[in-house]
Amino acid sequence: MNIKKTMTLLFMAIGIVAISCKEEKKTEATPVDNMQMKEVMAIHDEVMPKMGKVGKLVGQLKPMVDTTAQGRQYATAMKDLQAANESMMKWMQDFGDQFDSDEIMNGKELTEQKKLLLNVEEENIKAVKKQIETSIANAEELLRKN
Repeated sequence: MNIKKTMTLLFMAIGIVAISCKEEKKTEATPVDNMQMKEVMAIHDEVMPKMGKVGKLVGQLKPMVDTTAQGRQYATAMKDLQAANESMMKWMQDFGDQFDSDEIMNGKELTEQKKLLLNVEEENIKAVKKQIETSIANAEELLRKN
């Protein structure tokens, strides 16, 4: 065997060893990342069905709004519900702009920056949930008094 063939085989062998020893890049999120994404989506999924109730309550309050003190209370409750609805729509838009479907649904690994964004979005959806639940409770209480 000549030197050229020997060197070629040696480099090929080194290449094969290098490729086989190369660490495989992870494509899935770590369990902690995946768990946090699932928790954020669980909060969203818990709150989303309440959006129908928000719309229904707005519809009930709207005809009761007038210039009287009671009418202004109805107007305030209606505006709170509408603001809660707007907050949910904005959160969903922002969340969808920051994370792709593979990150949300399939556990795709998040970059460090996206991990930080997920922390912020978790706090944001918790605030939206509270806003929605509070506005619903206040509107229902006001309507019960009617």
